[in-house]
Amino acid sequence: MASLGRLAAGIVHEINTPIGSILSNNETIRRSLDSLRKLLSTACDQKQPPPPRTLAVLETLASLTDIDKIACERILAIIRGLKTFARVNESDLQKVNIHEVLLNTIKLTNCVFRRRVTIVTEFDENLPEVECYPGLLNQVFLNLVVNASQAISGEGTITINTSSEGEMAHIAITDTGCGIPEEVRPRIFSAGFTTKPLGEGTGLGLTITREIVEDTHGGKISFDTETGVGTTFHVRIPIHQPRSQERS
Repeated sequence: MASLGRLAAGIVHEINTPIGSILSNNETIRRSLDSLRKLLSTACDQKQPPPPRTLAVLETLASLTDIDKIACERILAIIRGLKTFARVNESDLQKVNIHEVLLNTIKLTNCVFRRRVTIVTEFDENLPEVECYPGLLNQVFLNLVVNASQAISGEGTITINTSSEGEMAHIAITDTGCGIPEEVRPRIFSAGFTTKPLGEGTGLGLTITREIVEDTHGGKISFDTETGVGTTFHVRIPIHQPRSQERS
């Protein structure tokens, strides 16, 4: 029962990030709609066409709804992640632009960490499309970026780098955080292990991340870390999945 309670509390915490994003955006949307209503009402009273500012407000609203869509997909990804941990198979193998998956992750995390964490991208524009389960990889990258942000005390930088290594796509996520203590490094991918207080982590985040990368995609995840300097997580994913080649 204690393990179940910890798991439930951790799931609630993980959902808080996308929910917080949606709530923050909702307030901005509400103010934008009020502003838009006043602009259109004034134009109508004066029998004038809508002012140019209305287009800018509409663009803001469209951008916020895009972010909310990503947030909702994140909540669904958490549920999918639990299924992944239980070894439930996925069937949505697709070829995707990995940079688009990463940019979606950045959009969501920026809503929470943008005031203190700067995210820098160094993308290899020649990286080919990667055959993968995009919903699951989105969860991998979000777990790693959120962990990186939480490792940074105060202001800092996260650098996301992509490159091609033969038949593998290499994604490196580097933070300027506190680093991983030497005594816990051997256990960070172990199920149930977490350095966070009760209710602030499931102990499954990196376990599920490892399973998605290595067991589901046949890739490899590793890390380099230095206490007080920062950490880099390396994710390597095959560009082509052997199981799809067997079916073709």
